Amino acid sequence: MTTAADELIALDRAAQDLLFRAARTANAFTDEPVADEQVRAVHDLIRYGPTAMNGQPLRVLLLRSAAAQARLLPYVSSGNRDKTATAPLTAVLAADVDWHDRLAELFPHRPGARDWLTGDPAGREAQARFNAALQIGYLLVGVRAAGLAAGPMAGFDAAGVEREFFPGGRHRVLLLMNIGRPAPHAWRERLPRLPYEEVVGTL
Repeated sequence: MTTAADELIALDRAAQDLLFRAARTANAFTDEPVADEQVRAVHDLIRYGPTAMNGQPLRVLLLRSAAAQARLLPYVSSGNRDKTATAPLTAVLAADVDWHDRLAELFPHRPGARDWLTGDPAGREAQARFNAALQIGYLLVGVRAAGLAAGPMAGFDAAGVEREFFPGGRHRVLLLMNIGRPAPHAWRERLPRLPYEEVVGTL
């Protein structure tokens, strides 16, 4: 049923539900594989999301094989381990702290930006983390747009994952995300959301 509010949203009701209302964090997945073509299609969609200075610091490492999963699982909290072990795909989502090295290409109208950021490693890392987190939000919606379910997780040893998969030292792991088709028992009960009046203020 279409409501008055639906008319204020450019997406049709089915798309709204797919991306937001009906979408849930998945805790179990079928064994159907996630194709490389699906992941590429998601990236081609979400790469247009905004980042400061067009820096695009998000880096994604896809773990598909049993061997790769076996390397990850010791660093995953006990509550997240089983669902990660059985997911068809796990993405390790990291921020590249040397994202400024690409600014001459990605942000050419500010020629001195790279040099300025080279001298501010703490500020550069803070921007990397913030903007990669912003990109992760787009990635989550992009996964849903592909008809897949996502299970983002923060319960893991980030420093251990960095040592295991990014030994070069230029990546900070922010999140793990299991991706696939949801199993019939994938969902927990929907938790409450804050109402507009408690979230939005006007001056």
